[in-house]
Amino acid sequence: MLEAKNNDELPAIPGKRYFTIGEVSELCGVKPHVLRYWEQEFPQLKPVKRRGNRRYYQRQDVIIIRQIRSLLYEQGFTIGGARNKLGGEEAKSDVSQSQQIVKQMRLELEELLKILRR
Repeated sequence: MLEAKNNDELPAIPGKRYFTIGEVSELCGVKPHVLRYWEQEFPQLKPVKRRGNRRYYQRQDVIIIRQIRSLLYEQGFTIGGARNKLGGEEAKSDVSQSQQIVKQMRLELEELLKILRR
């Protein structure tokens, strides 16, 4: 999915559920104002907004941001070209992502059920 050479130099994504805009900025090598701009340009980016309009990104958002960064900064795409490229890839991977999410949720629910039965 990530075909950028520079993404290998980026830090590993920690196993957290939510990331602040500052954390995502460091994980992706992009300034926070750029992330806010990309939210307007790429419909795939939808961070959860909580109190005071604070943004919380999920792991999938971080992966998409790294893809956008690669397309724009390393492969030379324009914003429109990157949006189109991601849109095509998104349609193909939507089903598998949904399956992964369902599988993960099922595992978490089974673990929760084990805890509740104790």
